[in-house]
Amino acid sequence: MASQDVMTDPSPLPAHGGTGVSGPAVAYLVSRYPSLSHTFIENEVEALRAAGVEVHTFSVRPSPAEQQRSERSRREAGSTTTLLGDTSVPQWLRVGARALTRSPGSLLAGLRLAARSGPATTRGRLWQLFYLAEATLLLEHLRARGVRHVHVHFANNGADIARLAVAVGSAADGPEAGWRWTFSMHGPTEFDAVDDFDLPAKVRSADAVACISEYCRRRLAELVPVQHHAKLGLVRMAVDADRFADASAERAARGSGPLRVLFVGRLVPEKGPAVLLDAVAALRRGVDPLDVRLRVVGAGPLAEELAAQVERDGLAEVVELVGPLGNEQLPVQYAWADVFCLPSFAEGVPVVLMEALATALPVVTTAIAGIPELVRDGVEGRLVPPGDSGALVAALRGVAALDAEGRRALGSAGRRRVREEFSPVLNAERLREVLAL
Repeated sequence: MASQDVMTDPSPLPAHGGTGVSGPAVAYLVSRYPSLSHTFIENEVEALRAAGVEVHTFSVRPSPAEQQRSERSRREAGSTTTLLGDTSVPQWLRVGARALTRSPGSLLAGLRLAARSGPATTRGRLWQLFYLAEATLLLEHLRARGVRHVHVHFANNGADIARLAVAVGSAADGPEAGWRWTFSMHGPTEFDAVDDFDLPAKVRSADAVACISEYCRRRLAELVPVQHHAKLGLVRMAVDADRFADASAERAARGSGPLRVLFVGRLVPEKGPAVLLDAVAALRRGVDPLDVRLRVVGAGPLAEELAAQVERDGLAEVVELVGPLGNEQLPVQYAWADVFCLPSFAEGVPVVLMEALATALPVVTTAIAGIPELVRDGVEGRLVPPGDSGALVAALRGVAALDAEGRRALGSAGRRRVREEFSPVLNAERLREVLAL
């Protein structure tokens, strides 16, 4: 589905996909929106609109059709303005000329900020100039729509563009104009490359930062002076439990049979799918083999390697590599499973864990980053060390050994946890408070 024309002269139209109500307005800028692995942003946008916030969505690059596997995603793609697309040099020159005509000094302020931002390399500074060009285009759209607040997810190029756009806007219009930018911090990628992401400077520059976990908030607080700590707010991600119905009765009705294990995620090393395949192979060996079935849902660079691992370890009859599915197709997968397993090495707080818990599905995952704030060991599921296939085997055996009531207790606790702490309504309330919407 085509996105909004990226280079037509901006006009003061209502928010794309907005509610049309009179209330606070915010522009959401994401490096690529919508995206299959970022449905939580769609959840957040939907909840804010329901709360009366007019949300305009922008994407740095176009969203490929294969990333739009739900009706909501396709609708969002159709109403999202893309900054980079089928552009031409004359069009970019017109954008720059308008910026120079409006306020040469403000563009100079943007150049000064770009010159000291990002990695201190020739390539890093050059990319900042590209971001400044994109920022001037974003600024035109924001002015046309009367929006003065930009919010981004992740401290990546979207944050660079938003920071520059607001700097140019503030320099041109003065502090009374109300230009603001904020971002949601997830990790762990940015924490592993603090300088490359210019993370401390972004925190200092931003008006507020929505941290998805206490772990994330602590990590950011270590990077900036204490006077910036007050802007670090806790805003957890969310899932709508009504979209992921309690499937515990369906699971209990199946009776005895093989342990059904489900993995949903990108097929990348940090998600640990190879470790899970090792654990499944180990469960089927030895003096006490366990009958187990595994479904792996997702796509990524490890797809061929995982397929080869399945063949090599003789798992073809018990492992199904499903491929990518849209969010609307996941509830049936959660209902199929007896346990959800995500043996990640690096995470923020995975939304797929929330979705699994919302269906009252016990989970086995790793005790890293913000995951223990969602899953408590022995309450909603089991936590194991990352990369420890032996501990993973033991945890899965533990779930298999539970009777129907034991599994139901874990599942009920998980669904209750999601409804009480990770609901869209609560998330929208926290976000509006932290971002001052």
